[in-house]
Amino acid sequence: MEILNQFSLKKYNTFGIEASARRFVAVHSVAELKTILQENASEKKFILGGGSNMLLTQDVDALVIHIDLKGKKIIREDDDFVWVESHAGENWHEFVLWTIDQNFGGLENMSLIPGNVGTTPVQNIGAYGAEIKDSFVSCDAINIETQEIRTFTNEECKFGYRESIFKNEVKNQYIITSVAFKLTRNNHKINTSYGDITAELAKQNVTIPTLKDVSNAVIAIRQSKLPDPKELGNSGSFFKNPIIPASKFEIIHSKFPEMKYFTVSDTEVKVPAGWLIEQAGFKGKRYGDAGIHKNQALVLVNYGNATGSEILAVSKNIQQTIFDTFGIHIEAEVNII
Repeated sequence: MEILNQFSLKKYNTFGIEASARRFVAVHSVAELKTILQENASEKKFILGGGSNMLLTQDVDALVIHIDLKGKKIIREDDDFVWVESHAGENWHEFVLWTIDQNFGGLENMSLIPGNVGTTPVQNIGAYGAEIKDSFVSCDAINIETQEIRTFTNEECKFGYRESIFKNEVKNQYIITSVAFKLTRNNHKINTSYGDITAELAKQNVTIPTLKDVSNAVIAIRQSKLPDPKELGNSGSFFKNPIIPASKFEIIHSKFPEMKYFTVSDTEVKVPAGWLIEQAGFKGKRYGDAGIHKNQALVLVNYGNATGSEILAVSKNIQQTIFDTFGIHIEAEVNII
């Protein structure tokens, strides 16, 4: 392990923002991680995973610890289910493809989501009708101060829409080192409830979809809508879909009857943030090297040399305009650093 000074983070964030870490180290085992934490106990720390869910608006004045723990394995199985564990540094999409290759079901709808496995419980990532909480069993995490390992169960993680205990009660207290999932071995619950998947499968002439078919459909949809971070800097969806009280929605909907929505419960309604942003005229707009993607209004992009502050300014302009137009506040899904 070598700690590097004034280390560029441009290749370590999917927005491709030029920013530096005051000090930087990559760890490849739990033992290395414990050592780094013990030997630098008094120093401010910044934990870096896949760099896919953050916007760097400044240099990071801390010891940046890049979690590069690799490995995955089957830890238990029976006739119907299999329990698999992945270390935190594994690429999420590659892990999903591995489960599909093994004919393990449950993660296929979340294909091609950027980032690493270790950060998936933090956000309770999800796509096309599936969320991490649906197949998550537990995760191991190391206490930054004491270096003790704690196992968090599904219930203990307090999952919500893009929420978990790691964004609230224990924020900045733990580093996730591995995650375990319970997946199906047969009688897979194929989820094609989202219209986009159904349409894509029909386009591919698939009538009885397999896990691989669903994954391929999701990949095709995402590639048609979302830019590849390697080609155009972005972090996927920048904003959460707002969930508002049904009573408030009825008032807004009466003014904007064409507004798209999803009923969450008897008292709550979810409104697609992408629809709001597109209706407000932002889709495809560019402000210097910062902008909104032409195919997906939820995605803010770096056309080359945008700073994090410039992208943040665009996001705040969008938030204010949406609030002024619709009376709805949209919240950033991306962590602003």
